[in-house]
Amino acid sequence: MSNTFDPDRLRAALQPLNARLALSEEGQAYQRFYNLAGLGREGLVSSRLGRFEVGGYEIVTQLWTPEQPVATLVLVHGFYDHMGLYRHVIEWALELGFAVISCDLPGHGLSSGLRASITDFAEYQAVLNRLFVEAEILQLPKPWHLCGQSTGGAIVIDHLLNHGDESPAQGQSILLAPLVRPRGWTWSKVSYYLLRSFVKGTDRRFSENSNAPAFLPFLMADPLQPRRLPTAWVGALAKWIERIESAPHSRRSPLIVQGESDMTVDWSHNLAVLNEKFNQPRILMLHEARHHLANELPELRERFFRFLTQRMG
Repeated sequence: MSNTFDPDRLRAALQPLNARLALSEEGQAYQRFYNLAGLGREGLVSSRLGRFEVGGYEIVTQLWTPEQPVATLVLVHGFYDHMGLYRHVIEWALELGFAVISCDLPGHGLSSGLRASITDFAEYQAVLNRLFVEAEILQLPKPWHLCGQSTGGAIVIDHLLNHGDESPAQGQSILLAPLVRPRGWTWSKVSYYLLRSFVKGTDRRFSENSNAPAFLPFLMADPLQPRRLPTAWVGALAKWIERIESAPHSRRSPLIVQGESDMTVDWSHNLAVLNEKFNQPRILMLHEARHHLANELPELRERFFRFLTQRMG
């Protein structure tokens, strides 16, 4: 059986999740490539791919359901990422008896859109809100918990600060290495304003953002990885940072995991902002951990999953 798949062909053949269609051969090849097949104990987890449209994008979504789910985890991936990189988080949630629903953001993974680009972070909020609608249509069990890594964390932060009290996700909110500002943001912003009129993007630099030795080679060989950093995305981030840093205080208390060896986000600044914006967030610091916590070494994942499990009640 082949592990090759065509993202555009796979997306075009998908129906909404509630159509409950079996995975096509292409969908099965996608799941095999990213080790997403047969998750959960004894293979008793059902899995399906679907598609919805929002804001002019075709968004590919995915659902994993244990036999008797007791809650739901709404999972939001990071910049350059896609659902295929989150097997460890999905397995952890399934072990707790949670259904897991996720999607590839616009311009990422299997979803449509200019690769890794966005004109306004409000587009991400529209996708998250539509994901909640999907969860409601599917009657996924509550409470609904939120989990976001990096830019996914930024999307969750935006949602909580602006809709926290009326959010359909009233369970725990998990922020893994959340983005408020990236590292070196002052210089990045100056560069953006100098270059935006004549540079559409720059070549992406792959970095060692996990201590797991196999992760970076896998990323570099991943057919769904964007290879450019679009200037438009940096501009959208600049506007979003101003919005978040001026947002009102929230009564929500997220769980935050942050690596002290993270060279991607300005984590000391970010944690100061999050401590001010939220009501006593509970924070786990991991000295050795780098940025991509969802794909860190097994021992580091075990430590933060234990921290999260103890606080999911």
